[in-house]
Amino acid sequence: MPPRPRFDRRAPVRELPNINERINYPQLRVVDFDGSQLGVITRDEALSVARDRELDLVLVSEKADPPVCRIMDYGKYKFEQEKKAKEAKKKSHQTEVKEVKMRYKIDQHDYDVRIGQATRFLKAGDKVKCTVIFRGREIQHTALAEVLLKRMAKDLETAAEIQQPPKREGRNMIMFLSPRKSAAAPKTPTRVKSQANKAETVAPAASPAAVSPAEA
Repeated sequence: MPPRPRFDRRAPVRELPNINERINYPQLRVVDFDGSQLGVITRDEALSVARDRELDLVLVSEKADPPVCRIMDYGKYKFEQEKKAKEAKKKSHQTEVKEVKMRYKIDQHDYDVRIGQATRFLKAGDKVKCTVIFRGREIQHTALAEVLLKRMAKDLETAAEIQQPPKREGRNMIMFLSPRKSAAAPKTPTRVKSQANKAETVAPAASPAAVSPAEA
């Protein structure tokens, strides 16, 4: 004789819909499929009417006295409810904070990549955290990092507005941008001019995966 399967208390209990024979109330107020009232009848009478129409008897208000049931195509009803739930989920976009990282001496190509990333995030309705990372003695160049972040905000001004201006946090300098309402496509970023007595070019960076070998 095979061993009796053990009941797993951790397994989720699936809630079955209150339809047809799973309805246990002796008296029910029944609404027909076309919205007409059938009045208060017994459970067996309601089931018989539903079967005659080749439909289901569905409990819609358990707390009423007596409970209210409706005769309908439950499969179709369930499909329409799931479809509505999916559409509502698509419309309700949850704002996230996306991050683009860079070095203050990032080159123009990588800066353009960061601008493209930030633009996509903003158009999707997300906020953007722009981070300039300092390594070693680079922490001395916080002024250049601030210039870089302000330039990035300027290049994205048609798509974003500054939520938090450039601010130093530890060995990073950060700035937060939020989507601008009715944002248009951001203007093409301007080329960075080399500064006198500085061989470093100012331009923004992207996520760590996008950092060029020169930055490493």
